[in-house]
Amino acid sequence: MIRKAIIFLLSIASLTNATFAQDSSAYELQRNKINALLAERSAKFGQYEESLNARTGIFGFQTKRDIKNSNEILRQIAINDNNIFTELKVLLDYKDLQFQEVKSNVDHNQLRIDSYKKTIRDLQVKNEELLAYNQKIDKSKDRLQLLLLLFVIALAVCIFLIYRKNKIIKAQKPHAGIKVL
Repeated sequence: MIRKAIIFLLSIASLTNATFAQDSSAYELQRNKINALLAERSAKFGQYEESLNARTGIFGFQTKRDIKNSNEILRQIAINDNNIFTELKVLLDYKDLQFQEVKSNVDHNQLRIDSYKKTIRDLQVKNEELLAYNQKIDKSKDRLQLLLLLFVIALAVCIFLIYRKNKIIKAQKPHAGIKVL
């Protein structure tokens, strides 16, 4: 029975570890994705800086094409920022999920601990009751043994007295043979 319980607990622990490892790997993948998006954003800002400095027009002015190119890069940065926010939301959801899972595990474990404490308390009370009952039985057993001993002694005394009385009576009876007057 104990072996089955230990095997059951070990299998539950391994499943919990596998789930935790899976959550951790998903969290790490999400972090890596966000870091890649942030690196892409930094690269886009570098391109934007270059496009702002690009002056292909007459007398070193910017042309419409230069401004459109800068605006397009800025638009891509905004789209990338939206993607970063979306992925950050997913990452925060993972964190919330992990927090809720830990909280639920703590609550579940606290309930188990409380029920174990209650069971231990009940067993202690039952143990005290059984010890008191045992002491009561021991006292009764001692009294019974004392009464039995007194009964045996009284019986032995009675048998001795009866034997002695019989002996005296036999000694007083005349013998069945010749009677002397």
